[in-house]
Amino acid sequence: MDTTQHLVHGTGLGLRRPLLSQLVETTPKNIDFYEVAPENWITIGGKFGKQFRAMTERFDFVCHGLSLSIGSTDPLDEKFVHDVKQFMAEHQMKLYSEHLSYCSKGGHMYDLMPIPFTSEAVSHAAARIKRVQDILEQKIAIENVSYYAAPGQEMPEIEFFNAVIEEADCDVLIDINNIYVNSVNHHYDAEAFLKAMPAHRIAYAHIAGHYVEAEDFLVDTHGADIVDPVWKLLGKAYELYGIFPTLLERDFNIPAMPELLTEVDTIRTMQNAWRTQHEKQSA
Repeated sequence: MDTTQHLVHGTGLGLRRPLLSQLVETTPKNIDFYEVAPENWITIGGKFGKQFRAMTERFDFVCHGLSLSIGSTDPLDEKFVHDVKQFMAEHQMKLYSEHLSYCSKGGHMYDLMPIPFTSEAVSHAAARIKRVQDILEQKIAIENVSYYAAPGQEMPEIEFFNAVIEEADCDVLIDINNIYVNSVNHHYDAEAFLKAMPAHRIAYAHIAGHYVEAEDFLVDTHGADIVDPVWKLLGKAYELYGIFPTLLERDFNIPAMPELLTEVDTIRTMQNAWRTQHEKQSA
């Protein structure tokens, strides 16, 4: 069984525009790679464009799409995919990832909607992923998403996810917080889900915070600190599969840089602890 070769390494941070000037001026040493949504940066110019170029010339970057709408019945936006390809080449970006969801039906809905967990949807989504990979001339990584309803469900979430990934022969962006959020909202065992993931395909990971609406209802917001159960789930993933590149997402309520970097440091500390333990076991 082939294992995905990591194109980035260590710890990452989602680059949001409010952080750009600060990161250009004082670049944290504990961030190994950055992630951007291409929709927000492809057309950027002026001062921000120059600052962005200064960052991509110095650091590894990956693209994480928001609007490809891989599960939609609308025609695939191939012009956008070609634009992404040009953008990635221009900035030497390592990888493109997207969500296993859809966000359009005769126009964009600006939200990530759940694809029905059906065999028909497996074939539909996998075919569209293959087409994107053909255009980009490289594999893409697909993320397991948070969802709040499962219309037309014929199979469990993990079975659906794995079937799409296998048929498309693509890589995986494993989102640790999404696993935890879904496990609470849909009453399943997060570790069991983690153990069923196609780990040999993991390209990198996301970790983030969420909003607690109720004891049994969490909302994936990327707007809060990461909670202990999510950190523990990341530790379990490292225990099961070894360390993989892991990126902190923070989209709202962005704290001061020192506080943000504290969570990045936690990722690095966990990765270093795994390395130390592994080296002792190998000695």
